[in-house]
Amino acid sequence: HGFSKFYEEKLEKYRNKKINILEIGSYAGASAAAFSKYIPNSKIFCFDINISNFKFSSNNIHVFGVDINNQKKIQKILNKIFTNYKFKEFDLIIDDGSHNLSDILISLKSFFKILKKKGIFIIEDLKHPNYYTYNKNIDHIFIDEFLNKLKSKKISKSNIFSEKDQKELIEAIEKIENFKGNLKDSDISFITKN
Repeated sequence: HGFSKFYEEKLEKYRNKKINILEIGSYAGASAAAFSKYIPNSKIFCFDINISNFKFSSNNIHVFGVDINNQKKIQKILNKIFTNYKFKEFDLIIDDGSHNLSDILISLKSFFKILKKKGIFIIEDLKHPNYYTYNKNIDHIFIDEFLNKLKSKKISKSNIFSEKDQKELIEAIEKIENFKGNLKDSDISFITKN
């Protein structure tokens, strides 16, 4: 994908810090292992709908099988994480899940609020719904358009984000940076919280 150059630039400040990372969509765990190596003092919490493919093992990597559409189970897991590990917000949240339009929106709505001030919310392959009809699973504007509207402080018609949700998100966002990866369908967004 060619995302590593963007990650290196944006995450350099975390290299020697103790941080908590939430990764949505971990598959076999290769990126969790890479984050663990790049930011050795991090704790990485991986959410995936199917954890049977997960291959990496580390004291710093914690894996949970969950569908992000199951809000009750998500809340239960988050409560357990926050209680057991004594923190309340993540420094980094990476969405590399299904790339379905609804899931990207739900992920942003559900998890941005548990991101620390100055933390970064990263969406990998955000334009998959633009390129692939099977990822555009709901009638909604594309993620890149939605982010551009948020950047311009404009409200979009959305069946996932109410007007109030969007206003709160606009207030909570410091900056949105989108980059093109090496492949025609690889795009990545770094959203920094105020």
